[in-house]
Amino acid sequence: MTALLTVHGLRKAYGERLLFDVARLEIEKGSAYVLTGANGTGKSTLLRMLGGLERCGACTVEFEGGRLPLYPYPQALRRAIVYVHQHPIMFSTSVGHNIAYGLLARGVDRGRVRGLVDGAMAWAGVLHLRDNDPARLSGGEKQRVALARARALQPRLLLLDEPTANLDGAAREQVIGLIPTLVGQGSSVVMACHDRDLINLPGVRRLKLREGQLEVR
Repeated sequence: MTALLTVHGLRKAYGERLLFDVARLEIEKGSAYVLTGANGTGKSTLLRMLGGLERCGACTVEFEGGRLPLYPYPQALRRAIVYVHQHPIMFSTSVGHNIAYGLLARGVDRGRVRGLVDGAMAWAGVLHLRDNDPARLSGGEKQRVALARARALQPRLLLLDEPTANLDGAAREQVIGLIPTLVGQGSSVVMACHDRDLINLPGVRRLKLREGQLEVR
């Protein structure tokens, strides 16, 4: 497999307390990973650093043939990597506008936006929610809308923080069912989670944070 990106010197500390120190992390193209570890080991922090939402001191990343600092976050990564929070934040407008927002902010032609939004909503099974108020969505619907919003941006790497947390029954199964199709369409996915069904998805590679180190299984 070919590496999508390789991160060097991924380290986070709070004063004297070392959260983790990862010398090298390689994410391969079109692959899925689960990141596990006890609460407080830094799973969400690591994802946020990869997504440019948390400062990373001397980290560097190899991406598309070049080596870049991870902070300040490079524009090339802003367009390639999308982070989805455990509790997705929605704007006070319709579901359809929420999904279109990132595309419009990137300057995508409005003629293309409708097709990308429709395709993402159909994939996530939320087309019928286009005109709904996000505040009225269930937890499972919000998570699928958040995934549709991320997929519409056609990310090279998708970072999912506890995508099935607080979901149960059919809502949880619907979200789990979307993950393999993301990978099948060429995106790489890294999920921080405790969900055994996500961890045991076929072909998913396992990463574990333990005592400040990253174990690759």
